Amino acid sequence: MSGAAPAAPRRGVRLGVDVGTVRVGVARSDPDGLLAVPVETVARRGDPGPAVRRILEIADETGAVELVVGLPVALSGRETASTADARAVAALLAEGPLPVRLVDERLTTVSAQGALRASGRKTRGTRAVVDQVAAVVLLQHALDAERSSGTAPGALLDPNRK
Repeated sequence: MSGAAPAAPRRGVRLGVDVGTVRVGVARSDPDGLLAVPVETVARRGDPGPAVRRILEIADETGAVELVVGLPVALSGRETASTADARAVAALLAEGPLPVRLVDERLTTVSAQGALRASGRKTRGTRAVVDQVAAVVLLQHALDAERSSGTAPGALLDPNRK
């Protein structure tokens, strides 16, 4: 076998953030970056400021070292209105103390709904749960990608940050 083994995963809790116009799903990883679990669904109506403040509070409460924000793009790879909204929320989060990474989140909500159905839960009336599970799917994908490649996932929003 040739080639170097992937670098050891970075340590520290990461938050996964699934941005929506009505709700924002939040998940967290364990300190070793192995497993993502749901945390909270943050209400969002109009001005994203209160939701951003709550996400930063959760980051502080959990001792997070990084935020992983889902970037919803069309299956074709084109950006949409949702992409612009997620970028705007990520930019507000990046004004806080933590680095923010944008990670492609195509199909996370569909995967979340499928996982809930497979577990016997109806997805109707459980949108807040779907948002949290979508954040878990997003963050777990990012953690797994980092572990297999040895490089941090997605794109750092502000490359001047660590």
